[in-house]
Amino acid sequence: MSRPLGCPPRPRDRPRVPRSGPRAYPPATGPPAPGFPEIRPTDSRRVWIRPIGRAMGVVARIRKRTYEVMEVARPDDHLSRIVDTLLMALVVGNVFAVILESVESLGHAYKDLFIGFEEVSVAAFTAELVCRIWAAREAPGDASPAWRKRLRYVLSPMAIIDILAIAPFYLTAHLTFDLRFLRILRLLRTIKLTRYSNAMGRLGEVFRMQRSAFAAAFFLLGIAIILSASALHLVEHRAQPEAFGSIPAAMWWAVCTLTTVGYGDVAPITPLGKAITSFITILGIGLVALPTSLITSGFARVMARNEKA
Repeated sequence: MSRPLGCPPRPRDRPRVPRSGPRAYPPATGPPAPGFPEIRPTDSRRVWIRPIGRAMGVVARIRKRTYEVMEVARPDDHLSRIVDTLLMALVVGNVFAVILESVESLGHAYKDLFIGFEEVSVAAFTAELVCRIWAAREAPGDASPAWRKRLRYVLSPMAIIDILAIAPFYLTAHLTFDLRFLRILRLLRTIKLTRYSNAMGRLGEVFRMQRSAFAAAFFLLGIAIILSASALHLVEHRAQPEAFGSIPAAMWWAVCTLTTVGYGDVAPITPLGKAITSFITILGIGLVALPTSLITSGFARVMARNEKA
């Protein structure tokens, strides 16, 4: 028997939908299957999960680009070179500001100008430090978690220098007692120049490469200073008790002699003391030349390696 026109289908005439488990949903892609509505429970999650995922991808790209900009500029990265140049100019300007501010007449006449320049500099250096900490998780060659990478950067020597360079401003702004002696820490900003220059970066690489040899050279220099001061103390302490009355007092003469500075304010007067001084002076020439030769050889190795790369 046929149904009248306009009557809804009976239950047995409706299309059957296969079920799997307590309730089945049609595939996530393609048109909805018969018997299912257009909006499913999973659709509400996709509405906000997809935009968040896209936003996180944008943040990751910005963070990676920030890391690239904050590192030493590549020849083809113009933005990084511009940022490095501006930061270098700001560091050099801070050094001149500290020097000129120490002149009392200039410090009083241009006090507001120096304070304003200091505030702008600290704001720029603080923003740089925050960006470096935030982008530290993009450091290549390390599969550590993000927090560990950031902690490792904060404890690195360059990050500590950055913190010490801006610390005087915040300390003097929030503490009441006199902290003018901390202003000398502002000169630590000059060390920041090493990270903006390829040449300075190579010099740091030389020191890292030759650190064992430098340690040995300075160890020998320390031994030579102690032995020289002890020898002149034994020989000259009776003739010149005010200059060689003790080994620590004689160390000033030993340092000046071994480094071939020779201030001339202290000199041996006995024949044996003069003979020992002649030998120590010749020895000092070799000891002072040793670190110079280490730097030269290290630079040659670094330059040869960079040319091969």
